[in-house]
Amino acid sequence: MSFEQTFKNIDDLLYKDSGSDSELDYIGQTSWVMFLRYLDELEQDKADEAELKGEEYSFILDEEYRWANWAMPKDTEGNLNHHVALTGTDLVQFVDGKLFPYLAKFKQEADSANTIEYKIGEIFSELKNKIQSGYNLREILEYADSLPFRASKDKHELSHLYETKIKNMGNAGRNGGQYYTPRPLIRAMINVIDPQIGEKIYDGAAGSCGFLVEAYEYLYERMDKTTDNLKTLQENTLYGKEKKNLAYVIGIMNMILHGIEAPNIIHTNTLGENIRDIQEKDRYHVILANPPFGGKERPEVQQNFDIKTGETAFLFMQHFIKSLKTGGRAAVVIKNTVLSNTDNASIALRKLLLEDTNLHTILDLPGGTFTGAGVKTVVLFFTKGEPTKKIWYYQLDPGRNMGKTNPLNDKDMAEFTAFAKAETKPESSTSWTIKVADIDGTTFDLSTKNPNTPEETPLRKPEVILAEMESLDAETNTILQSIKELI
Repeated sequence: MSFEQTFKNIDDLLYKDSGSDSELDYIGQTSWVMFLRYLDELEQDKADEAELKGEEYSFILDEEYRWANWAMPKDTEGNLNHHVALTGTDLVQFVDGKLFPYLAKFKQEADSANTIEYKIGEIFSELKNKIQSGYNLREILEYADSLPFRASKDKHELSHLYETKIKNMGNAGRNGGQYYTPRPLIRAMINVIDPQIGEKIYDGAAGSCGFLVEAYEYLYERMDKTTDNLKTLQENTLYGKEKKNLAYVIGIMNMILHGIEAPNIIHTNTLGENIRDIQEKDRYHVILANPPFGGKERPEVQQNFDIKTGETAFLFMQHFIKSLKTGGRAAVVIKNTVLSNTDNASIALRKLLLEDTNLHTILDLPGGTFTGAGVKTVVLFFTKGEPTKKIWYYQLDPGRNMGKTNPLNDKDMAEFTAFAKAETKPESSTSWTIKVADIDGTTFDLSTKNPNTPEETPLRKPEVILAEMESLDAETNTILQSIKELI
């Protein structure tokens, strides 16, 4: 059976179960089951490695809570031992009453947030088992047991299928953008920023960790595959924070499937941190993010920021600027209204960007880029530590209406990526440059029209059209009168 069919079968069972109502539930429930299946493989691998070295491996989980004992006890022939395996009400009671509480305790006992033990505790503190039928759960466990995690080829296919599930979940939800940023856009942003091995990369609104897994792929493909580089990439390169329970779990699972054993993702409200407390040791070389927009933060959270506003994305922008090292690079998706809004917070944010960073590139995205989000967005590319002198704009026009059936693809981003990486930024029908010295010094309005496209003929006012019609009528009448006189 293919991996794709296995996922479909699990979804079908969740659909039948009365505890799961939507795509969000399906992926949440699939994730905790897959996580425990992965953990079992990880422990087996480590036990095998220790045995080869003549050492003894200390298992993370007590025997009763290991996959092979509660989920898939097998007979001598490797088949499910139905005499021992829990099912029905017994299985659900064990999962809800013993397994989840046991795993949740790891959060308190872990040495640090960067350990797999902490991730176990965090995930099972936040998720609940929603599968109400122990018979459905038994079948789901059997399907999950058939998924191999050891071979990198298998992991690659699993990660691809998992990404598809995240995409479907994003399309299904009202707030699709918080779960799924189109991967061609992410890849283009990373390509332009060009992170290097040894640099720390951060997303403070990690969601399903799309930016971090794509950055991992980008670095892995380009770096020398030395032991030091691989260790650096695994342990000291990718960092994230995420507030929402489900998104945190999905992000952790997504990174694990992409080959990152203990992701450095912290479950916290990023905006709860006072930006005045951020020190050099807390800063990053690269920031890639699509923070949630349209949210409203409470006044006590706003106190953590110099520019007070309820707009979540504007608070994230301040956090990102403060979290960049001097010389650090960032690419951040944000609503296009940030360029022109006349409220005090918007003006102050634009002033901050222009004075504290080199906002060198603005990518204007077409409507429909984010399925279900219903807002126009831009990507701001900036470097910390020097003021902006000029800004290069690029207006992306794929030549079609965007949406579920016509999503963004890598080919759409090719021209922008090539232009943005050129030493001299080209002027074209889709791109132009403005000097900061030429913008209004009171509003710092950054919304500009492309001077390289021909001006559209303005629509005439109704009264002008009526006057012309009357004039033509009079002229026609004069001509007709002249003809009559000749006859």
